[in-house]
Amino acid sequence: MKLEGKGKLLKIFIGESDKWHGEALYHVILKKIKEKDLAGATIIRGIEGFGANSRIHTQAIEVLSQDLPIIIEVIDKEDKISELLKEIEPMIGEGLIVIMHDIEIIKYAKSGK
Repeated sequence: MKLEGKGKLLKIFIGESDKWHGEALYHVILKKIKEKDLAGATIIRGIEGFGANSRIHTQAIEVLSQDLPIIIEVIDKEDKISELLKEIEPMIGEGLIVIMHDIEIIKYAKSGK
């Protein structure tokens, strides 16, 4: 797949303990991204944060949280991001979805192995 030029960066902020039909929501979203043939995704586990309910989630040993912040980042063309959003938006009961400004994709390459 060749991917260059204008694109969008999608960021999804959810909690590590969020579920969709009993499965980790971040994993369900990742599988959906792959199924829809987007360029790729990265899931980042935060060490500390808070969201709409203002409750701090942290990995500090004194208050070990089982619900650390998760950020899912996806970059692709605007039309593919829009199609993905139609399917995953209903899955996110509590969280934040952000489409960042236009980005310029310089290079997207896979290993020649």
